[in-house]
This record gives sequence, C-alpha cells and structure tokens, in this order.
Amino acid sequence: MNGVLILLPIALFLGLIGLAAFFWAMRNGQLDDPDGAASRILMDDDEDAPL
Repeated sequence: MNGVLILLPIALFLGLIGLAAFFWAMRNGQLDDPDGAASRILMDDDEDAPL
C-alpha cells in the first residue's frame, strides 16, 4: 500500500507534464502541418540518388 502512495502522485505529475507539453506544442504550431508528411512521401528525390 505504501508503494501506491508514492507512485500515484508521481504518475499524476508525469501525466500533467505530458499534457502541458502537448498543449505547448499545439500553441507553438508544432502540429500545424497534417498534410506535409503525406505529400512528402510521394515526392521523388532523384537529385539525391548516387550516380
């Protein structure tokens, strides 16, 4: 039972840190390009190919 009293607040604290990091990323525009990766995978990179 003592482990629960220690681990539960640690888990809640780490969860809040993760949630804060997610909202920080949203506010700073880290998630603004949902179509970029989908179209980049279809581009041909012939100029980077070895001769």
